[in-house]
Amino acid sequence: MTSRRVSRLLVALVTTAGAMLGATIASAPASADVSINATVCYNTSQAGSYAGIANQAATIWNNATVNLTLSAGCGSNLRIYQITGGGSYAVRTSLGNGRVYIDTQQAAQYSPLRIMTHEIGHILGLPDNYNGNCALLMSGGSAGTSCTNAYPSTAEANRVSSLFAGTRIGADVGSQVFQDSWPAAAVKVG
Repeated sequence: MTSRRVSRLLVALVTTAGAMLGATIASAPASADVSINATVCYNTSQAGSYAGIANQAATIWNNATVNLTLSAGCGSNLRIYQITGGGSYAVRTSLGNGRVYIDTQQAAQYSPLRIMTHEIGHILGLPDNYNGNCALLMSGGSAGTSCTNAYPSTAEANRVSSLFAGTRIGADVGSQVFQDSWPAAAVKVG
């Protein structure tokens, strides 16, 4: 082939590719119409007896939200640990990323599923709400030991859905440690 033929062939290929690309771009839906489903991969290898409860909490969040799936065994955006003493808490490093610590002493007093779902709520971008209302998951231990509600309210679920709408895991909502959601375990004196 002569260089002139090669040049014409390249121009024809580029023109055809550009036309095809333009048609593809023109027919693609606008970004507002595209739903991105973010996946938060959680790891329960250090969760001890709370691994099953973590799976239940993930199911609760998956059923309550859109744009988000919590999935076990696909990575470690979220690591869950069983600890004894020090209180249950969450450390969010970015949206959908962090660590949850479940204290066995508190889980003996409060609903372990409520604690787990609440702490995962922090990783998903929700702050504490110490108003004592059992209907609000993020009220934490302020609702008392008799409160076993492990389900986010519609407003809480909608907030998480909106945080994950069109975003990628790791969006900066601020690194934060969420402690003191659950009052300290009672200490027996004497």
